[in-house]
Amino acid sequence: MEKYRILPHTADGKFLAFGATLEEAFVHAALATVSLMWDWDRIRKIQSFSIRVQGRDLEQLLLRFLEEILFLLDTKNFLLAAVEDLKITGAESQHELRAVFWGDTFQGHYEIFGDVKAVTYNEMKIEQVSDHWSVQVVVDM
Repeated sequence: MEKYRILPHTADGKFLAFGATLEEAFVHAALATVSLMWDWDRIRKIQSFSIRVQGRDLEQLLLRFLEEILFLLDTKNFLLAAVEDLKITGAESQHELRAVFWGDTFQGHYEIFGDVKAVTYNEMKIEQVSDHWSVQVVVDM
């Protein structure tokens, strides 16, 4: 199964991310987000950040999760390379996500080719389709 697919969008970035589980789809959504800015597969995994976010529903949880990537980029110059140990818990009105981000701080030898400014609710979809999950996200570029 492919991890994600970048979709055409007139002004912003849009993608579909896939996973056998909801957690795997969220991991692939994180990789799709950063793929709009840098090649995550070329970033060294030498620094980690444990993250924890909460949301009243899965859409808010996904938005806050992806915003953590942008927050760490803006505040720590952190470039995400991988997401590990992602766990989603909770019930209908309160969800929690915990994960570990691996990557490196921006240095001149990494190429940055895009700028995601914000994650949006516009066209956001989280769906379980037969044997897998799909996540659609539009980001402001």
